[in-house]
Amino acid sequence: MASAAKIVLIEDDREIRTTLTSVLAAAGYDVSAAQNGIEGQKLIKSAEPDLIITDMMMPQLGGFPVLEFLKNLDNPPPVIMITANEGGRHKAYAEMLGVANYLRKPFAMDVMLDAVEEALKEGKKKAD
Repeated sequence: MASAAKIVLIEDDREIRTTLTSVLAAAGYDVSAAQNGIEGQKLIKSAEPDLIITDMMMPQLGGFPVLEFLKNLDNPPPVIMITANEGGRHKAYAEMLGVANYLRKPFAMDVMLDAVEEALKEGKKKAD
């Protein structure tokens, strides 16, 4: 049996972080969570995740610096960016940095689970 995909979740809102962690774990994923980009970068280094889900705007290092950090990795995992902001230039910049998906809060959990599955498939294709 294949091992569970590893996900690093970076989200400063405790309620969202807790809910997403529970939903993803219930779906069979191995989830590690951080409350900001600084903690997230440390987790990324230690956990070697298959996928990263990060909020865009957070105190103590937001999602864009995390994306910049990932550019320096040999084989960066796919990223789903979540945000309460409208799309526009933020979405365009996130896409330029290579995010697999960009979800605006609030989102339905089935939408998140579909995005996770799709991003993991794309990440696996790149790795093969």
